[in-house]
Amino acid sequence: MVKFAALTLALLLPGLAVAQTRIGEVSTTFRLVGPNDKVLIERYDDPKVDGVACYVSRADTGGLSGAVGLAEDPSRFSIACRAVGPVKIRGEIDKGKKGEEVFSERTSFIFKSMRVSRFFDTQKQVLVYLVWSTKLIDGSSYNAVSVVPLQN
Repeated sequence: MVKFAALTLALLLPGLAVAQTRIGEVSTTFRLVGPNDKVLIERYDDPKVDGVACYVSRADTGGLSGAVGLAEDPSRFSIACRAVGPVKIRGEIDKGKKGEEVFSERTSFIFKSMRVSRFFDTQKQVLVYLVWSTKLIDGSSYNAVSVVPLQN
């Protein structure tokens, strides 16, 4: 369901599509009915910064509710962003204290999403990526951070 919605959005709004690639997954909990619970590893390429890829591992809830897209995934994840080639900023990026949202993916049917925001540390000349979760009623403080230097 989530993948179908993301594909539909990518087809309708090609300028906003984000390159996401599933790298792998491991099964964590056996479910007799429906898919198992998993940890997914996905790669997101920064749409405004060439040569930067962020690898996110996150929980994916299985079972019947997970199979039909109604499960709520836990807000626990890890992120590692790396320079995978020459780092080049295309155009303008937000250099303010609130950063700029780079990626977003739903982790429940309606109320929750995982987001990756980019911040720019002008003093150290690094890009800082923060993965965090939103929830409509009760937010989550679970988060992780990764840094990519602009200079070699």
